[in-house]
Amino acid sequence: MAVLAAWWSDWFFEPVFLGNEVWRWLALLGALLAAFVVGKVVSFMLARQGARMQKPGEPSALGQVLDSLSRPSVMVALAGGLYIAGTFMNLSYMTGTGPRSLQAFWHNVCRTIAVLAVAWTMFRLVTVLEIYLIRWTSKTRTQLDDQLVPLLRKTLRVFVVIIAALFIAQNIFRWDIGALIAGLGIGGLAFALAAKDMLSNFFGSVTIFADRPFQMGDRIIVQGYDGFVEEVGFRSTRIRTFFGHLVTVPNAVIASTPVENAGVRPYIRRNFEITVTYDTPPEKVQQAMDILRDMLTARKNKFPADLPGWVHFMNYNAASLGLAVTYWFGSTDWKEYLDFTSDFNLELLRRYNEAGIEFAFPTQTVYVRKDGGDAGGG
Repeated sequence: MAVLAAWWSDWFFEPVFLGNEVWRWLALLGALLAAFVVGKVVSFMLARQGARMQKPGEPSALGQVLDSLSRPSVMVALAGGLYIAGTFMNLSYMTGTGPRSLQAFWHNVCRTIAVLAVAWTMFRLVTVLEIYLIRWTSKTRTQLDDQLVPLLRKTLRVFVVIIAALFIAQNIFRWDIGALIAGLGIGGLAFALAAKDMLSNFFGSVTIFADRPFQMGDRIIVQGYDGFVEEVGFRSTRIRTFFGHLVTVPNAVIASTPVENAGVRPYIRRNFEITVTYDTPPEKVQQAMDILRDMLTARKNKFPADLPGWVHFMNYNAASLGLAVTYWFGSTDWKEYLDFTSDFNLELLRRYNEAGIEFAFPTQTVYVRKDGGDAGGG
C-alpha cells in the first residue's frame, strides 16, 4: 500500500509538462469543465424562463432580455474558469535571457473573453430595442418607418462590434489606436475615394427616409422601371416589377432623379379615343356619344363626384372620326381598374354593334389616273 501511495505521489506531483505538474493540468481541466457545466445550466434556465414569457404575436421585452443573456453566460463562466485556473497554474517559462511570465497574457485572454461576452449580450439586446421601435412604428401611417427598424438594428449591431473591437485593442492589448488611425491616413484617403459611391448611396437613403417620397408597397416609376417597393436599404431600393423581376436601384439615383409615385394618386385616369368611320351620319355620331355618356352615368359610383367623365367629338383623323373619352376611376387598385376597363370595353363593343355603329380602322384610298392618249400622239 505504501508502495502504491509512493508511486501515485511520484506520478501525480513529480512529472512536469510545460512547467506544470499533472495535478495542475487536471485542475485546469476540472475548472474548465465546471465552468462549462455552470454556464450551460445558467444558459438553459435563462432561455427557458425567457421562452415562458414570450407570447405568440406579442414579444416580451423582459423575455428577450433573458434570452439575450442566456448564450453569452457560457462565455462569462468560461472566462471565470480560466481566471481561477490562472491562480494555480504555473505560467512562467524559461528563455535564453531568463524566466518569463504568461500571467499578463492569461489575464488578457480572460478579459477578452469577458468583453466579448458583454459585446455579444449587447449585440443580442438590440432585439429588445427593436421591439419598442416596432411598437412605435406600428402607430404611424407610413410603412417606411417599418423599414427603418431593421436598418437601425443592423447599424446598432455594427456599432457594438466596432466599439468592442476598439475597446479590446486599446484597453486590453494596449494598442495605440490614435497612431494606428494616423498611420492609415493615406489608406483612409484611398478608401474614401473608393467608397464615394457607397457614401452617396447612404446619403441618398437618408434623403429617402427624411422626405418619404414613397412608402413600402407603393407603386413607383423610376429610371424606366415600374413596380412596387419591397425594401429600402442603406445602399439601394428594391422594386418588384409587374413581370415579377426584382430591380435594385441605388439610392443615390432615386435621390437625384424624378420618382413618379403611382401609389399615392387619388384615382386612375383613362384618356382614350373611339374612332368611327367617315360615312357615319351625324345622327349616328350623336348616338355614339350618347351611348358613351349613358355608360359613364351608369358607373358614376366608380368615379369621383366632381369628375363624372367626359365625352366629346374631337378629331377628324386621316381615316376616322375621333370621339375623345376621359374618366377617372376612383380606386388605385390596379386589378380592380383592369376589371372595370374590360367590362366597359365589352359593353361598348356590344352596344355599338347593336346600334350599327362601325368602328374605324386604318384605310388607304388609291386614285388611279387614266391617261387620255399616247404621249407621242400616235
